[in-house]
Amino acid sequence: MVQCTLRFTRGHRIPKGLHGRYRLACRSDGWRYSCTGCSGTLPSAAGPVLVLTPALAFSWARASTPARPSSIPRHFKAQALRTQSTAPPKAMAEINVLVPIAENSEEIETACIQDTLVRAGAKVTVASVMPDLQVKMSRGLKVVADCSIKDCVDKEWDAIALPGGMPGAEHLRDCEELTKLLKTQCAKGKVTAAVCASPAVVFATHGLLPPSGVTCYPNPKFKDMVPGWEDTKAVTEGYIITSQGPGTSLQFALKIVEKLFSAEKAEEIAKAMLTTVA
Repeated sequence: MVQCTLRFTRGHRIPKGLHGRYRLACRSDGWRYSCTGCSGTLPSAAGPVLVLTPALAFSWARASTPARPSSIPRHFKAQALRTQSTAPPKAMAEINVLVPIAENSEEIETACIQDTLVRAGAKVTVASVMPDLQVKMSRGLKVVADCSIKDCVDKEWDAIALPGGMPGAEHLRDCEELTKLLKTQCAKGKVTAAVCASPAVVFATHGLLPPSGVTCYPNPKFKDMVPGWEDTKAVTEGYIITSQGPGTSLQFALKIVEKLFSAEKAEEIAKAMLTTVA
């Protein structure tokens, strides 16, 4: 249902009986209107029902978008103010992001990924690849995961984003459940992201990197593992997103937002966080 609200244009004569209800009947020559002390014909495009409210406004409803009347009798001349759909807005599908963590994962990177994606409207699940849900991060911060990685294997993820940190990245690399998830994600062409040591230690080890358009922490041993290494804060190559380290984590997370939502959404969040996109 589309509703268009109309008001009389100032200066035009208004018919008698302002409190009345104006009805239109379909005729071969157009819509026939009638009211207190007046009647006439409107073009066929005018619409089937016309109601004059005490506020001197017409409410004009039709089952599909009506064409605006090309001509209206002098005393019915009106000005269209807005056309809007009365149907409820379509709910956006939920975006699900998986963030695996381990003992000695990098806490700044983990927090930036989780925080930024939640700000964008994603549902973020932090999963432990360790026996316990609580893990001690690389600088001593203790984080309690939402669930075990084993609970995530048979679920669909719009993105999987790995923090770095050593030897946290090695724990991620050696987790069978996570390896299965990452390979499935890549096979489906869905967002697969890693920052710091993880592009080299995890993605390169399992053959998940493209031949170019990739970055990681700029340590020579990591750079040698990454084909086509680029010295850039964050880079997207197809569905693969990579970044360099703690100081580039916000730009990394914003790249994921850009891919899952839009560039405009990433810019909006970057502005709110007083930072910039990469």
